[in-house]
Amino acid sequence: MRKFFIAALVAFAFTSISTAVDAEPIKKEELMSAPDDARHYAISSTAGKHGDIWSWKLADGSIAYRMSMSLRGWITETDQTVAFGPDGQPVKIAIRGFTDSGDATEDFHVDKNGMAHWKTSVDEGSAPLGEKRYNSYGGPWLAGEHDIEALVAAGEKGIDLLPSGRASMTIGQAVEIEGPDGPVTVKLAFVRGYGFSPSPVWLDADNGFFGFSGGMSLLPVGYEANAQKLKDIQEDATAEMVRDVARNFLVPENATPTVINNVLLFDSIAGEYLSGQSVVIAEGKIAEVGASGSLKAPTDATVIDGKGKTLLPGLWDAHLHVGDDWNLLQNLATGLTNYRSPGSLIEDALSINKRRAAGDLLAPEGKVSVIIDRKDPLAAQGSLTVSSVEEAIVAVNKVKEAGLWGAKFYTSMTPEWIAPAAAEAHKLGLHVHGHIPAGMRPIEAVRAGYDEITHINFIMMQAMPQEVVDKSNTAARLEGPAKYGKDVDLDSPEMTAFYAELAERGTYIDPTLVVWEPLMTSDGSDLAPSYAPFAKVAPPSVARGWKIAGYPLFDGLTRDDFRKSFNKMVGLVGRLHDAGAPIVAGTDGWGLELVRELELYQEAGMTNVEALQSATIVPAKMTGMDENFGSIAPGKVANIILVDGDVSQDINNLRHVDTVFLDGYRLNAEALREASGLSGMPE
Repeated sequence: MRKFFIAALVAFAFTSISTAVDAEPIKKEELMSAPDDARHYAISSTAGKHGDIWSWKLADGSIAYRMSMSLRGWITETDQTVAFGPDGQPVKIAIRGFTDSGDATEDFHVDKNGMAHWKTSVDEGSAPLGEKRYNSYGGPWLAGEHDIEALVAAGEKGIDLLPSGRASMTIGQAVEIEGPDGPVTVKLAFVRGYGFSPSPVWLDADNGFFGFSGGMSLLPVGYEANAQKLKDIQEDATAEMVRDVARNFLVPENATPTVINNVLLFDSIAGEYLSGQSVVIAEGKIAEVGASGSLKAPTDATVIDGKGKTLLPGLWDAHLHVGDDWNLLQNLATGLTNYRSPGSLIEDALSINKRRAAGDLLAPEGKVSVIIDRKDPLAAQGSLTVSSVEEAIVAVNKVKEAGLWGAKFYTSMTPEWIAPAAAEAHKLGLHVHGHIPAGMRPIEAVRAGYDEITHINFIMMQAMPQEVVDKSNTAARLEGPAKYGKDVDLDSPEMTAFYAELAERGTYIDPTLVVWEPLMTSDGSDLAPSYAPFAKVAPPSVARGWKIAGYPLFDGLTRDDFRKSFNKMVGLVGRLHDAGAPIVAGTDGWGLELVRELELYQEAGMTNVEALQSATIVPAKMTGMDENFGSIAPGKVANIILVDGDVSQDINNLRHVDTVFLDGYRLNAEALREASGLSGMPE
């Protein structure tokens, strides 16, 4: 998943096509072409260049933009025109083209009476414009420069947005960077109101938009080499902000002993709920567990009445790409005390570990893998890219030398490199997992050394036609399962033998069903089930970005065909579980999606208890952390959560977090939610 500038910063890449705009998206060859003298920006990451954006002025005075990007085969081709009124306010915006999620068509205009009208792929409406500013749903990222200029002009008072919300900006330090014509000065600023947290952006010396940097960067051509420097500076500034938040929570009065009485307790090892339990937490550990009334409270303990609540091991997100400090804080607010990151930059992972240990960052505790991919235009952003098996082995050693936990191989890896690279990883004690390289089927990757398969669509590759398998490092990794999945016989002898071998080998399965559910099943009429419970407590721009209508249809397929294919994916998880393959719950998203992932496991046939084990004790065992985490037992680290309601009767109650215990610190979940950008308890 990835976060981008302005509207794109507030939502992951699965935005969106819907019934709101009826026309077919315009074809690439019908989009505008940039003139030779157009301003030119490059989209890049540590893996290389991913695309371009151009901007130029049209004869009528409006500004044009053209964006072209490919991320591992996900294609965006869009253009945009913006016309301005006498006051410099945009009065007409037209966006055309398509993104990796479909039709990007969007229209906005202001009529002669000052009424603003908009129609996008997810919504439409009208309202008096006044001093408000329309917040575009999509479009080329560079077009957000006009919003930045308006925020600079507005100063501390900020700007009210349409359809809703409010944004503001603060400008900070100035630094000097090198460009093609010599050094230039740029300024770090933080934008608030478009996302859960302050979003960094870089201004030029005159406070105009310069670019942004991070996991993905948008910088003027000739300045791309400055991406890492700018990222480091903005991350240091963010670290100062989150350090102050951490120190407000990690205070001595929150570390005193705690007794929770008369609570329903989830025993993740035995796989049962125990009523009328008491738990004593002291010195960062679970000190005692027993029947209510049987334990003596320490004299200085805070006593909590657990009646009507459930006490559980802190939840795990086994597919959480960590790196964003604010998102880690939000993970705690929603009950995630542990994670497995299946792909983080080494420097980001080491920074998180160091600052967390020092008490300067509120974050779950976990293990990190690093992505290794072949150097290729389709290589994963944020990966260590390699050009030979020898380089792959060197990359594996680099992961080990950094003290990290696993090597994650990706879709463009040469299949013949997997076995020797996996053997080196195992020799070093590293976990091996990942996407299935193009040309391989999942059972071949497992036989070559995979300990775990990531994403249900790659497991479905076992039953896909060869032409899909051969192109699984492109959009075929979704389009193949979407097209052919509905016709797969999950109970065929071949598939049954596949499940049995995975179970016999103890291969972990990381399905991330919540990634594929909205893309394959949504028609734009409702929020995706993962996000609907959070819509009322998220910033308006975030909630709007969650509106999706699914991956664009192709080859005469219908949305119902896609839904049938997704149902087969859900059924595949059930078959794997029934065969004995261990399932670990992950989201590949914000982390907010975890409870929906567990709900889908129940739809697959797993019990309430089995679904919860996939987010507690099973990932703890997979990471080798079960001695200290994953269950509630004396001597274990007190990473546990108290939630309102009976989780045994409704797993949705996991969203109703009351108190989070992190390394024994007693943290008020309401205060955590507020600090992380949520305005209240999700539904």
